[in-house]
Amino acid sequence: MSSPKHERTGPDGVGAVPYLPLSSASDVPGDQSIGRLVGDATQHISTLVRAEMELAKSELVGEVKKGLKGAVFFLIALTVFLYSTFFLFFFAAEGLAEWVRYRWIAFGIVFVLMLLVAGAAGFLGYRKVKKFKAPERTIASVKETAAALKPQRAPEAGVATRD
Repeated sequence: MSSPKHERTGPDGVGAVPYLPLSSASDVPGDQSIGRLVGDATQHISTLVRAEMELAKSELVGEVKKGLKGAVFFLIALTVFLYSTFFLFFFAAEGLAEWVRYRWIAFGIVFVLMLLVAGAAGFLGYRKVKKFKAPERTIASVKETAAALKPQRAPEAGVATRD
């Protein structure tokens, strides 16, 4: 990373992002060798890549925080909605009780309908989850990469190798 004097804190206060100074007080034109210029260019490219990665990381952290705050409100809304469905089913049972002779039959009908809907949704969910498969191509690719990066030992003298 660049020196502490070359770091700035973002407007959201999410840490320092390094940057490259455009000029230095000690720079004198034509006073540097090719090797020094290549070294400086390499250092600046490295700092630039790190700065871009830090910037991307700080932006992503901010966006994730916003997303989590929004998700909390969605969860609150979902909770209130789910609790309010109790009253919907109670209303349906009371309305059905007006047509059926006994009130308990109306509540029993609503209960059985709720069980049927829950069972159907559970069955459909089970069928969808059952279709999940392991990412076979990714697993094979990772194994190939790991095998390629693993250091190969040279066969020792006098030890037979199997092909």
